[in-house]
Amino acid sequence: MASKSSRGPVDLPSFFADLVRCETRLYNALNDRLRERHGIVTSQYESLRFLRDHPGSRVADLATEFAIGIGASSKAVDRLEKQGWVVRRTNPADRRSSLLDLTPAGRHLIEAAEDTFTTTLTELTADILNGSAGAAAVHVLSELRAALEHDQIGLPTG
Repeated sequence: MASKSSRGPVDLPSFFADLVRCETRLYNALNDRLRERHGIVTSQYESLRFLRDHPGSRVADLATEFAIGIGASSKAVDRLEKQGWVVRRTNPADRRSSLLDLTPAGRHLIEAAEDTFTTTLTELTADILNGSAGAAAVHVLSELRAALEHDQIGLPTG
């Protein structure tokens, strides 16, 4: 069912296509810049940033945040750990799981990469997102994400 706006009905298939293509193009551009300057890709940047902002998280917390499977999340952490950017420590509350923390090298990397990420994203979006239309778009996407997360829509089943 199409929702209504002040300009008429929303073309939901076009909205979806625009949303996905914008995300893909931004993600790929950020991948290129992060790889070029820091030797990481956007998914690694996002994981490192999450772990910096949520020290002591579990693999399951990463999986929930990024709506990916536990196995994919665990493999991503394995790769970060192999690079020396993340360490696992036994969870004292549940010895079956590990808690994740950034190493000093991981913390240094995310601090350097964050500037590149923010600068690149600003370059790619500032002309479009500045002003009231951009603020409205940010608000709408934030509300949509919150509703989907609240209702646990789009989580992997495995």
